[in-house]
Amino acid sequence: MTLRRSRAAIALAGTALLATALAGCSTAASSAEGTGSPDDAAGYAVDSSTLVFGVVPDSVDTETNYQPLMDYIAQETGKTVEYHESTDYAALIEASIAGQIDVASFSGFTYVTATNNGAELTPISSITTAEGQEPGYFSQAIVPKGSDISSIDDMAGKKICFVDPSSTSGYLFPSYALLEAGIDPEKDITPVFAGKHDVSVQKVGEGTECEAGFAEDSEVAKSDAVEVIDEQMVPGAPIVESDTLPDDVKQQLKDILSDVTADDMVAAGIESADSEGFRAVFFQTTPVDDAYYDQIRDICEKTNATQCQA
Repeated sequence: MTLRRSRAAIALAGTALLATALAGCSTAASSAEGTGSPDDAAGYAVDSSTLVFGVVPDSVDTETNYQPLMDYIAQETGKTVEYHESTDYAALIEASIAGQIDVASFSGFTYVTATNNGAELTPISSITTAEGQEPGYFSQAIVPKGSDISSIDDMAGKKICFVDPSSTSGYLFPSYALLEAGIDPEKDITPVFAGKHDVSVQKVGEGTECEAGFAEDSEVAKSDAVEVIDEQMVPGAPIVESDTLPDDVKQQLKDILSDVTADDMVAAGIESADSEGFRAVFFQTTPVDDAYYDQIRDICEKTNATQCQA
């Protein structure tokens, strides 16, 4: 798909939720100031023996998919890794701003939004799912099998499934694609927020609540009830670390997470990394930096997306 430049302004659905979350976060952070904390907790979300691992709640298998990686981090650092799955993207952004996350796997849009609003995070790497693959994945436009909708142009006036207002492949890139087709995602369609990528695929496949929709390619590939009518390449989701961690811990996380394969994890004794399910979503990590996400910032500017803004 050839993207045409657009400066149309959209107000992303869910902005009120994020604004409320950020306001609450600021209040919590202010209340915490001056209360002091134990020396062994300085710089950590909990304490020096624990790393809190935050994730975007984007599919029903999220915890299962990340468990081998968390086990590997625990083994290599000697720390307990505590799983933190937020109720939605806005809650994960709030948690990162409040310093409640030590290391995390974000979406690109969530990372940009969080850092724009004060989260102190640095990208380490991005997960790839196949050998030789560059970081990145596809945001796919989908319709039920046999649908009369054959392109994004045909989505005007339809009920369209998105994932979450802060989802990169489930809302930001789809919104831009709609705008490029002359369709205002706030006015010209009926948006339905499914909450997770797999649920968006499911609802589109059923063809009742949603006549078309968007989701990331890994979840679309699991369904035989939908077909892909368009796709856009999205910068790979970052694994990030908190800038407040001690320097030696930050370096250790970079060392173990910048370039590690599933085979490396298995060789290190993480047997769960050899499962078919994990290997389907993880081949290796590839180093990325903050500049890698400038494409997302560019699309934020072109859509005037409220949630991108500080």
